Amino acid sequence: MAKPTLKTEFCERVGIEYPLILAGMGPVAGAGDPVATAPLCAAVSNAGGLGMLGGVAFSPDQLREEIRKVRALTDKPFGVDLLLAPNFLWERPADGDSAAVMPEVAASEAPEAAEEAFPREYREGMARIAEELGITVEKAPPVDGAMGSWIPPGKSWAGCQMEVLLEEKVPVFASGLGTPEPFAEALHENGTTILSLVGNVRGAHRVAAGGADYVVAQGTEAGGHTGRMGTLALLPQVMDAVAPTPVIAAGGIASGRSLAGVLAMGAEAAWCGTAFLVSEEANQPDLQKQRILDAAAEDTAVTRLYSGKTMRNITNPFIEAWERSGLQALPMGQQAALIADLEYSIRVAGREDLLMNAAGQTAGMLKQLRPAAEIFAEIIDEAVDFLARRNPSRIRASV
Repeated sequence: MAKPTLKTEFCERVGIEYPLILAGMGPVAGAGDPVATAPLCAAVSNAGGLGMLGGVAFSPDQLREEIRKVRALTDKPFGVDLLLAPNFLWERPADGDSAAVMPEVAASEAPEAAEEAFPREYREGMARIAEELGITVEKAPPVDGAMGSWIPPGKSWAGCQMEVLLEEKVPVFASGLGTPEPFAEALHENGTTILSLVGNVRGAHRVAAGGADYVVAQGTEAGGHTGRMGTLALLPQVMDAVAPTPVIAAGGIASGRSLAGVLAMGAEAAWCGTAFLVSEEANQPDLQKQRILDAAAEDTAVTRLYSGKTMRNITNPFIEAWERSGLQALPMGQQAALIADLEYSIRVAGREDLLMNAAGQTAGMLKQLRPAAEIFAEIIDEAVDFLARRNPSRIRASV
């Protein structure tokens, strides 16, 4: 059988065969390590899509090493996903005060002062949740080195990482949070294509004005940090809002039918994460993969428990207890510090099923652990077959 063809202008611009992009997934499971590391990124690129590294948790040296691992595994285009939220752009002051690098995480950098950093209602609320879960809370040991200790004075977390992307001439950059504006000019001069994820029309206006070459409209169906609008409602409104800037669809895309659907709506490509969480190359624990495979259609929930921002996870008793508590989530960074001791104690107790397990609503469709290339090929083959029978004029599809 002839190799299937499925092309859009995005494919031509970045030099890939198929309009399917691996979501640049960072630490979305309880282990705290990025999921989209070099093996998964390279596997998707080698299959004909655009592999993305989840780079947010890497120091500059680690990021450079991971980029070079990708290049050792593939000669195809790939990209890096970083966060450009304000706290990642905060510059270390001249006096080198580590707690001022990312002000929202100051409490997590000073564990001995963490208890005093939170109001009594939060301390008591966390104690009640621990009792409800049957977890004896132990003090989390201090992390070796302050968070972001590698940031020199006058530099930011994202700025240090961006220097690596520029030096390594990474073909594609994606901003998972925030606007690319601070780095857009340098990236474009370097020949890098910029993607920016948004969950609402307001954000789409902002990133398009900030230099994004493609706006990624992510619906609430997506796993991990996500917004409140569904993909089918969000996608056309973002396309209308930012035209002529092209748009990529994300959220709820884990099959050829859904890929075909968003392409037919006018998306240039699809950004796909959850389907690859259950790939053999995904860098997350087997328990988290199995919980996704076991999930039914309604087994995900959006919570602010783990990060302070809305995040879709496979639901668990910890999430349910938090939602019942009535506590309002703290800002990103502070929320992680609030639950740090309980999370550590959960690990000590061997209750990894209570830890973060980000996944989208398509989890209910996924039933098998497979190589990423096999998952990718199935999505493309199904999309080509679907589109070839309907033949939208803007997409070249044939078998």
